[in-house]
Amino acid sequence: MPLEGKSLGYRYNKGKWVLQHMNVGVEAGEIVGLVGPSGCGKSTLAKLLAGHLQPTEGHVLLDGGPIPSGVRNPVQLVLQHPEQAVNPKWKLGRTLAESGTMDDNLLTELAIEEEWLNRYPSELSGGELQRICVARALGSGTRYLIADEMTTMLDAITQAQIWQSVLKWAERNHTSILVISHERQLVNRLCNRVVEFMR
Repeated sequence: MPLEGKSLGYRYNKGKWVLQHMNVGVEAGEIVGLVGPSGCGKSTLAKLLAGHLQPTEGHVLLDGGPIPSGVRNPVQLVLQHPEQAVNPKWKLGRTLAESGTMDDNLLTELAIEEEWLNRYPSELSGGELQRICVARALGSGTRYLIADEMTTMLDAITQAQIWQSVLKWAERNHTSILVISHERQLVNRLCNRVVEFMR
């Protein structure tokens, strides 16, 4: 597996284990769904795979080795709550520029309006802000997108629009996706392969 978590375990401050003995992998070009109930550790797994957390046990491997540091991470994560993922004091143009993802084609694909880039996060709706977060994650060099309940908080129309854009972009740019959700109907519709979250 080009991206894989092997025997992953994580616990906070030597307390109760959030997850243990977790194995998951995504092949190049795959769209994989990972389904599990709320509170089972899916978000912790997403952060481990993206390098936002370091595992207490096990390893995250990319092409058989550690994810490279010092460069833009080829594994990008989009969270459920976009307002928690951006600096509230930065205009959104700066947020995208800082991550190196000011790609006009991508912004057009995601229906991001130019005027949004001159606004602060609090001035956008949840759906608009999530489009910004998706654009930031899908910039140059991204090989794997981890979508952790990425559209759960959005209305059905916005959810469908974002996923349509993401899937088209991923196909053209050979980006693999791990869709983490408690919504089986969503992952069945989007994914080539669906696995159950087993703690």
